[in-house]
Amino acid sequence: MPPKTDNLAARHEYILRRLQETGGVEVDELCNTLGASIATIRRDLEDLEERSLLRRTRGGAVPIGPLFYEPFRHDSSFQDKVNSFAEEKRRIAAAAAALVSTGQTVALTGGTTTTEVVRCLRVLTNISIITNTVNVAMELSNRKDIEVIVTGGHLRGSWFTLIGPLANAAAEALFSDIMFIGVDGIDAKQGLTCTNPSEAEVLRKLVQRAKMKVVVADHSKLGSVSKYLLCPTKGIDRLITDTGASASAIAPFEKLGIDVTKV
Repeated sequence: MPPKTDNLAARHEYILRRLQETGGVEVDELCNTLGASIATIRRDLEDLEERSLLRRTRGGAVPIGPLFYEPFRHDSSFQDKVNSFAEEKRRIAAAAAALVSTGQTVALTGGTTTTEVVRCLRVLTNISIITNTVNVAMELSNRKDIEVIVTGGHLRGSWFTLIGPLANAAAEALFSDIMFIGVDGIDAKQGLTCTNPSEAEVLRKLVQRAKMKVVVADHSKLGSVSKYLLCPTKGIDRLITDTGASASAIAPFEKLGIDVTKV
């Protein structure tokens, strides 16, 4: 339900959530939905832009990305990864972020879906983030009210992740209330898998120290198996996927007692 017009914080949260859900907002639409004047909505967008939470456009706003993505603007493989199931990933991310409460510590893996989760988490305050991923840290670099803990380690440039002995040592000493796990594949029998053995090792340690484990994966990842085991499927608590997932695709996970959400 849209917030009351006179609640500034609630309006800002609504605008940011709509941005992540749709990839853009328009002033006229926000005025109609929130029952606010054009001047009020424009001030809201100006305030959020000053906080580096969005970028204003003619008649609206779009999400803002860190400047270090700029070198990848013409990298076709990177752009394909970002744009694949983009709308589904935004919906999954919004549902994932709704599980987080103020004061919690949240761990995140690298990946396009978890990046969307971080963008949804930016509307929260007084949370701590644990990650082995440089871009996740950069997404939150301007937020003084969110603590960001990065593992350190050797940079694996294909998705900004940190791996190796330093990352492993840090991961062994970090505990979280909830962890959002992006995967290259998740199969009920074979488990959660990824393409890099060193990354699997780091994430395995973070998963072991998370109270609640949540996989965020679009329907193309269900039933797929990549090269290296991250953790057994029975070790996770929840799977959030999109409505493209068939009943037969999610049934094996539900049979294991995993709470499956389709958005």
